[in-house]
Parts: sequence; structure tokens; C-alpha cells
Amino acid sequence: MNSGKTIFSQLMDFVPSQEFRRCVDRYNGNYKLQRFSCWDQFLCMAFAQLTYRESLRDIEACLRSAGTKLYHMGIRSRVARNTLANANQVRDWRIYADFAQTLIAIARQLYIGDSFAIDLQSTVYALDSTMIDLCLSLFPWAKYRKRDSAVKLHTVLDLRGNIPSVVLMTHGKVHDLYLLHQLSFEPGSFYIMDRGYLDYERLHEIGLAAAFYVIRAKSHIVFNRLYSLDVDKSSGVRSDQIITFSGFYAHKDYPDKLRRISFRDAETNKRLVFLTNNFTLSAATIAELYRCRWQVELFFRWIKQHLRIKAFYGTSENALKTQIWIAISIYVLVAIVNKRLDVNGSLYRILQILSVNLFEKTSLIEALTDVNELDAFDDNSNQLDLFN
Repeated sequence: MNSGKTIFSQLMDFVPSQEFRRCVDRYNGNYKLQRFSCWDQFLCMAFAQLTYRESLRDIEACLRSAGTKLYHMGIRSRVARNTLANANQVRDWRIYADFAQTLIAIARQLYIGDSFAIDLQSTVYALDSTMIDLCLSLFPWAKYRKRDSAVKLHTVLDLRGNIPSVVLMTHGKVHDLYLLHQLSFEPGSFYIMDRGYLDYERLHEIGLAAAFYVIRAKSHIVFNRLYSLDVDKSSGVRSDQIITFSGFYAHKDYPDKLRRISFRDAETNKRLVFLTNNFTLSAATIAELYRCRWQVELFFRWIKQHLRIKAFYGTSENALKTQIWIAISIYVLVAIVNKRLDVNGSLYRILQILSVNLFEKTSLIEALTDVNELDAFDDNSNQLDLFN
């Protein structure tokens, strides 16, 4: 596998180049370009993500210092700060958004057989969003509040492998429900949501699509209890009721029966109330499914800590979206490499090893074989709990 290639080149060998060219051709990304193609741009930005570069000048200095190694890394053009800045500003960000979705589809197939915390054959998705804060003076196009700018990442996370199946990027003012209204629901799948996604009409559509949801209820919902089911209170479940909504508009949007489960969390001593349209799983399993939603919170924390999506190389909307989508592509690419090479280490450790070995001409698999041994000596952290 090595054959004198740098680790960076070996990593990029896992990129489906034909699919990348299709994404570029779809938006005429290389139209009238004589040098510094979209592929060169992607490689430079991938290098920046993997080595945690701070700025365009930093990227330029590091790559130029590599000299003749650039050719062996696949970068055929001379790297200049202004050239990279212009590419990020004018080349359509949708090239890299579409390519990220291609990598996501590959990764999901690789992780589809992974075990899940709950013995459940269905696919389980967690829905959530995170805000990326920006400086108003630098990003006026993303105005969020009077003195703040922000963009929001809406994500549907497949909890088998923690691979994002859907990622949407909007201005900070866009409500979380925007994501729910963009989805096509898969029959038999579970969608786990916080109460910010409570929309009776859309929840009813999930049921009509033969899919299931688990969502935390708001305190002010008005309902009629039809009957109660027996519960095992030692599991934390306090009640399991079959209900219908009694409010006029709520009943109009959701005329069917649903399940209301009250649960007491032993760790926090908080009372949580869940709504679901699944009538077969136990109440304790429903509560455990909702607990797994925390994986998406850890995913957001992980990418903010270990990918360059808080400090940006450009201030235009196109440059920002280009950087974020390439960052997501690198995250998914590392997950693909982890599975195909059967490394089974944490993505955090793999990224750390790659960051200091990209120019080395050694086998990629050899460089990553000690990942598991290194993980054993690492401190306990949310990142390792999520990606081991």
C-alpha cells in the first residue's frame, strides 16, 4: 500500500475521485481554470484541517516548506495565499457539500452493521442543531442578534457509528423545526428529538410514513388519558399512558393515539416526560432511546474541538460554507479509513497521529496500528466514549 507514498497521499487514496469529479462538473467548478483546480483546493483545505492550521498564511507557509513533497501529495499547483482565498470565495460551496454527502453515504454502509447500545434492529437517528458563533463585523451577512452573528448546523446523526446522515446549514435565526420539515422519513426507523422539535402535524407525518419518534414533551400540553399500562417503577418509569390530544389545533394536527411516558432520572433526579408512537417497546427502552440522543451533543462538541469550524480562513458566506463542508468531509473520510483498515481506534487518536505524520513515507496502516494501545493510556473523556 505504501510504495513510497506520503501518509497524506495514502489517506487521499480513500477519496472516490470519480465522485469528486462529478461534483465539480455538476457546478462547473474548473471552468476556465488553468491552474489550482478544485482538487488542489480540496487538498490544501484538507491539509489545513488535518494539521490544525490557523490561517491562510499559515497554510501557505507550511505547504511551501514541503517543497517537492507537494507533488507527491497530489498538489500540482503552486500554493499561494491569495489563490486559495480567491478559490474559497468564488468556487461554489455546493461542490464540497455534495461530495460530503457522497462520503456520508459510503460511511453509513460501512457502519450499518455496528452494534448499538440498545438491542434494536431498526435504524436510530438523533436530531439536533448547534450554533457556530461569528463576529458581526466580519460576518454581517449572518446577523443573528443585535450584536452577534451565527450560522446553525442542523444534523441528523445515525447512532450506529455516529455518522451524520443529513447536515443542513442555515443562518442562526432559522428555527430547529426547519430540519424536521426537510426530512423524508424512513419506514421502521426511530427519530429521537428534544422538545424544540415538537410539531404535532409533522409528528403525525412520521407515523403515516410507518416510522417512529421519541420526543420530550412540553409541560403545557393538554391531553385525554385513555388508559394506563403497568410499569416497573424500579426502572425509573413512573407512568405509561395511552393518550390523545384534547386541544383543538393539537387534535386537528394529530388525531391518532400516542403514548405518554413519565420517567424519573435516578442520576439527576429530574422528571422527564416522553411522547412516542411506538406501542411495542417497553417504557424503559423508550427512555433509554432518548438517553442515546446525547450522542449528537457529543458529536457537536467533538467536531468543534477537533475540526477547524470555529476559526475561519475567509469571511464570505461561500468561504465559510466551503470550509465547514470540507471539515465534515475530512471527519467522515477518517471514519471510513478507520473502518476499512480495521483500526478500531478513536477518531481523536487517528487525527492526532495523522497531524504529525502527513509527510512521512510509511504505511498508513502501520502508522495507525498503535492507536488502540495509545487509547488505553488516555484519560477518560466524552470524545473517547463516543468514538471508541
